[in-house]
Amino acid sequence: MADANSTRAPNGATGVLVLASGDVLWGRGFGAEGDAVGEVCFNTTITGYQEVMTDPSYEGQIVTFTFPHIGNVGTNDEDVESRGAHALGCIVREDVTAPSNFRSTARFDAWLAAHGRIGLAGIDTRALTRRIREAGAPNGVIAHSADGSFDIDALLAKARQWPGLEGMDLARDVTVDEMGDWQGGLWRLGFGYEADEGAAPRPHVVAVDYGIKRNIFRNLFNAGAKITVVPAETDAATILALEPDGVFLSNGPGDPAATGDYAVPVIQALLDANVPIFGICLGHQLLGLAVGAKTAKMHQGHRGANHPVKRVADGRVEITSMNHGFAVDGATLPANAVETHVSLFDGSNAGFELTDKRAFSVQYHPEASPGPQDSHYLFEKFVSGLRR
Repeated sequence: MADANSTRAPNGATGVLVLASGDVLWGRGFGAEGDAVGEVCFNTTITGYQEVMTDPSYEGQIVTFTFPHIGNVGTNDEDVESRGAHALGCIVREDVTAPSNFRSTARFDAWLAAHGRIGLAGIDTRALTRRIREAGAPNGVIAHSADGSFDIDALLAKARQWPGLEGMDLARDVTVDEMGDWQGGLWRLGFGYEADEGAAPRPHVVAVDYGIKRNIFRNLFNAGAKITVVPAETDAATILALEPDGVFLSNGPGDPAATGDYAVPVIQALLDANVPIFGICLGHQLLGLAVGAKTAKMHQGHRGANHPVKRVADGRVEITSMNHGFAVDGATLPANAVETHVSLFDGSNAGFELTDKRAFSVQYHPEASPGPQDSHYLFEKFVSGLRR
């Protein structure tokens, strides 16, 4: 029985999105029941929803998919980017249908329920996306109740009390628990993930896990690296004791300035030791902070698999996968940092390289998954430049 403060959903709705502004969007809930509070963002990819939901960079976020047909290829155990789901929930236009793909092993709604994540269908995702673009990414609560009972006042209070991602360090919540090695390369139809045949010695890359995606490991592996993964708060002495030929700084969620409290001194020590460094997304932002640049919260962020980026050196345009709500302020980069890539959507910094160290980074995701493979060359660039 609903309590005295509950609100019965209209028209038999079983799901709702309550924004901190007071806006209430009714829909049809699926996946897990309950509620979750976070930042509401949008993603423009048309494939790879399972990879998006398992990307640790989405910790603390509720993803609005602009593509209307989400869930129609089902789910499987291969198309995941981490140990579990990280996005708090997802908002879609159409109801999830029965899967139509030979690789599917479970429906998307069943997969969400198994991972404790909430889905909300029947929402005008175009209108919600326009709202986010114009007013910025809002805080909100996504909720699902099979009997259609919700305490809207309580959900609104929760949305308004949530502090937001700015100032929040989430890398601690998603990083690995302990040091370990990675094995396995890129996936091929009929073969699965490639294994190490143990032919030639591989340069040793230590990957600092701030919330890494598995396809980054796979691309490093395919480029020829031996990979040791360490937790986000690993100190420089421990990393250097592993005798790395290079260090990789991973993607991850939250505010880079907050994670930088412990990550920046480590990166600065690695730069002082002349260790080659490659950073992606949060790792890019942390490298920027380590050399004296500043980062800032973006109005709406960049999330999708169709983001054009110009390579400054030759003007070539790469279509990239992006997922970030913070960015390096290119105007604050020091003299020894050359801007290498620029977003063609808004001119924001998308990459830089140091002139006096072997260190470079990009804001976007060259590993894709989901997304285009225009930028896979960056893994080759990094690994081929390491001592063998």
